[in-house]
Amino acid sequence: MAIDPTKTKIIKQLKHESPLISCRFDPTGKYVFFGAQDNRIWRWDPTADSKKDFVGHDSWIRSIVFSNDGMTLITGGYDGRLIWWEANAEEPKPIRTVDAHKGWIRAAAVSPDGQLVATVGDDLFLRLWNLSDGSLVREITGKHERYIYNVAFHPDGKQIVTGDLMGKLNHWNVETGEFVRDMTVEALSKYDKGFRAQIGGFRALEFNTDGTVLACAGITDVTNAFAGVGQPLIELWDWKEAKQLIQHRSKGKSEGVAWGVAVHPENFTIGILGGRAGGIMFFWKPDSKDEFHQFKLPDSARDLDLHPDGVQLVTAHYDKHVRISSMDPPEEPKPEEAKE
Repeated sequence: MAIDPTKTKIIKQLKHESPLISCRFDPTGKYVFFGAQDNRIWRWDPTADSKKDFVGHDSWIRSIVFSNDGMTLITGGYDGRLIWWEANAEEPKPIRTVDAHKGWIRAAAVSPDGQLVATVGDDLFLRLWNLSDGSLVREITGKHERYIYNVAFHPDGKQIVTGDLMGKLNHWNVETGEFVRDMTVEALSKYDKGFRAQIGGFRALEFNTDGTVLACAGITDVTNAFAGVGQPLIELWDWKEAKQLIQHRSKGKSEGVAWGVAVHPENFTIGILGGRAGGIMFFWKPDSKDEFHQFKLPDSARDLDLHPDGVQLVTAHYDKHVRISSMDPPEEPKPEEAKE
């Protein structure tokens, strides 16, 4: 893998008709799937400059996950629905629709063995679903007191973690549903007395490949909860010892939220910023508070995903664009606008 984060460039972009809120590469790396404020999921083939819509939700879709072979797409919306799709269908239609949560589904994850889908939401439940038939395997509640913002399976498939608005992480046993322990990332949540509002929560959670480190993304040092004014923050935690390793911050004091995080197999962390400072992609070494490189994006970024090749990155943007960047770009790359 020939990569150099300091050479990161945008190599492809597509302009949509509505602001974007989520994005994922499919497991094969052929397609980009993105969610927009038009309440639809879209499949984009960057090589063919074509896109196809998936219609079935009545609200925004933040959660996009896949079966391990990439044949099945599962989406979770703010309408509380979990929908199964044939990912490669010429004319996509829902295969299965489940009323999974009362209120928003805020995040979803697929187990490493591809058998389970985990969902979390505003009803304070963690639910595990059979990926193949959509049946409810287990539901877990009782430890979170505020909205559950995110969920991640440990790479061993036996453990799962949920994170809420208050900065609280809960560790669960996947097989039994038993509560194991909790942790609190205090910097990722704050009560603003002036506006009488809690702000923060886990905007992204991701383990490194061997499961020794958990990366937590969000906002810190909030000065105005109403306007969401604060600093992006990614904290790395030692999973076994349940202790903070380091806080990754922006040395330029850029204002906004860290909406996405990717822990690269080559031992560095990637984060994206969306907010008053626009869009920025940050790169940190594991033992450094400040980034070793930042790449300015054209507009506020709302989601991030790493391609299976470990070289490309996709970002979803408020300015109605989905963008693919490369850490090993061709010489003198010029961003190409996809044709409709």
